[in-house]
Amino acid sequence: MSAFFGPLEADGRVPPRQQSRVSAFLLSAHGALARQFALALPAKFDAAWQTELNAQLYRESEIVSLLMRATAWVPDLALGPMAASWEMAWLPAPIEGIADHVRAQAVQLAILAHAVHAGIRPAALLPTEANANDPFVTALRRIEFESGRLLQAQILFLKGPDLIPVRDVVSAALDRRHAEVRRLWNEALESIGIVPQQ
Repeated sequence: MSAFFGPLEADGRVPPRQQSRVSAFLLSAHGALARQFALALPAKFDAAWQTELNAQLYRESEIVSLLMRATAWVPDLALGPMAASWEMAWLPAPIEGIADHVRAQAVQLAILAHAVHAGIRPAALLPTEANANDPFVTALRRIEFESGRLLQAQILFLKGPDLIPVRDVVSAALDRRHAEVRRLWNEALESIGIVPQQ
């Protein structure tokens, strides 16, 4: 087991099996976010934070599109059951104490997005000798960069003054989501011989 991708191929590329498994996980997570952002978009924006939903939808869609094209895919029979468990994990988790359904939906979505963007750092798995010209390597670095940008909006929303009355409930839900995302990510990495860094 290693803390990084590898052993790399002769040209410094990440092995296709590792690419496929990691990309499948990332596609599942970011695809779920894109779907949920699309469903959360109102027909008309009534609040400033709703405009951010639109921006985040397109960023998540961009990440999905990038991964689909940049990955050297290989067949992986284990992905079926793994993907089913991932997809179940991304389902909306109700949050008690928020009466407004639209606001509650936005909060649970921001919590999931925060857990995905903060808890999954795919570029950290790249060894220094990884081929910088490999589209997969470039994609992981781009995803991590975008995750950092998206995370800022989620932090601003979750720490905003509107949520002060339910801060404890939101914090507890955020902790649960982070633990769940971290567990699934660690399991996916361990399945391809990578020891997750703590």
